Amino acid sequence: QEIATAIKEVVSEQTKQFKELISEFRTSLEFYNEKYEDMKTQMVQNSTKIQILEKENNILHAAVQDMTKRLNLMEQYNRANNIEIQNVPEHRTENLITTVLQICKTTKCDITEKDIAHCTRIAKKDNQSSRPRSILVKFNTQRIRDTFHAATIRFNKNNPKNKLNTSHLGIAADKPIQIYVVEHLSPNMKALHAAARIKGKELAYKYVW
Repeated sequence: QEIATAIKEVVSEQTKQFKELISEFRTSLEFYNEKYEDMKTQMVQNSTKIQILEKENNILHAAVQDMTKRLNLMEQYNRANNIEIQNVPEHRTENLITTVLQICKTTKCDITEKDIAHCTRIAKKDNQSSRPRSILVKFNTQRIRDTFHAATIRFNKNNPKNKLNTSHLGIAADKPIQIYVVEHLSPNMKALHAAARIKGKELAYKYVW
């Protein structure tokens, strides 16, 4: 009888401990399950936030691209009356208005000093370059600018062996230096034009414009 009672007490104690262990395990399981559900909910919320942020980022990116495009167009529009004359040697006593008028005389372009609003040298992009600073000419209207530009193009086309150069400006040199008259492009358009010229050379195109 005593043995049976002892066994019963041992079994009862073991059962009690086992039940307590199961209870603790269940409590832990419920705790981790609750944490898992919280993490799952948080992940869904974070995923939603990320999607919203990605959408907002795309909208902002599109807005920046649009503003950049508008800014580039405005920059180019503000240069509509300008022309850039490149490779003209610099002199301390130079008169740039006279230089422009001499080009007009050479190319038979009917433009006078009153058609010129402003004329100056502009800073080099590369200070290490040996080329002289370009001359920026601002005409009173885009039509006058186009007339001047067209005259230089026509002159070079009609004189392929004697294109516009320093000798036409009365600048003495061992060998005449060719002068280039180009549109005054915005930095963005200038970079695009340079990239197009490089690609044109790679593809062996004769002309790029």
